[in-house]
Amino acid sequence: MQIYSASPVELVASLWRNRHLAMVLARREVEGRYRGSIMGILWSLFQPMLMLAVYTFVFSVVFNARWGSSDASRAEFALTLFAGLLVFNIFADCLTRSSNLIIMNTNLVKKIMFPIEILPGVIMASALFHAAVNLLVWLVFYVLIIGPPHLGILMFPIVIAPCVAFTMGLSWMIAALGVFLRDVAQVVGVLVTALMFLSPIFYPVSSLPASYRPLMLINPLTPAVEQVRDALMWGKAPSWDLFVVYLLAGMVVACLGFAWFQKTRKGFADVL
Repeated sequence: MQIYSASPVELVASLWRNRHLAMVLARREVEGRYRGSIMGILWSLFQPMLMLAVYTFVFSVVFNARWGSSDASRAEFALTLFAGLLVFNIFADCLTRSSNLIIMNTNLVKKIMFPIEILPGVIMASALFHAAVNLLVWLVFYVLIIGPPHLGILMFPIVIAPCVAFTMGLSWMIAALGVFLRDVAQVVGVLVTALMFLSPIFYPVSSLPASYRPLMLINPLTPAVEQVRDALMWGKAPSWDLFVVYLLAGMVVACLGFAWFQKTRKGFADVL
């Protein structure tokens, strides 16, 4: 029986060794999502704009929510909200699709030479593509409404890195669990929806009572959402102490998730 290495070195080596294959699969993934539709890949632009309009109407018009000071306009609220959704959409897209990832690629699992450990990386690449499109939409609206953006926008790839590592680790775990426990998809769907409202996307952490703020920091999305928003909206540098802690935690989760995937993958073909 083939033995699959679960070391962190193999994690990096496999992703690097199969990077071209992963990019080809990611491109097919993006194109396949919109294949057959009239507007095609333009939906990647219209979908975030539509959801942004809906969220903005509900929270700033119906609930009369404001971000920070009451002087903030609805347009600024929309941009602030969208900055948080950039992070959440990466997380949600990867996790919701990971639960059925192996099941939907049974033909690849049964090919001995195919590196199925890169499949979570494929959906991450797809999610990052859509995040880049969303960031472009955000940037255009920011320039039209407020003016030239802060240089903090250049920090986006850096401040999002811990979240990417954390999400990859969870994706490997969930992808493996989804093979043996088909209920995982239902549980993940509920948890992702709950995290959307339990993360500081629609409200700042400062708006919570002081006794609840430490609990909010347990949420793995909180540091990423806060730091991405600070960089994009206000050009603030991240808190490097928090960034390092979050990055190390993300790397640990990524290594644990990869190890779990590699240890359980030999049973995938038997179950499928």
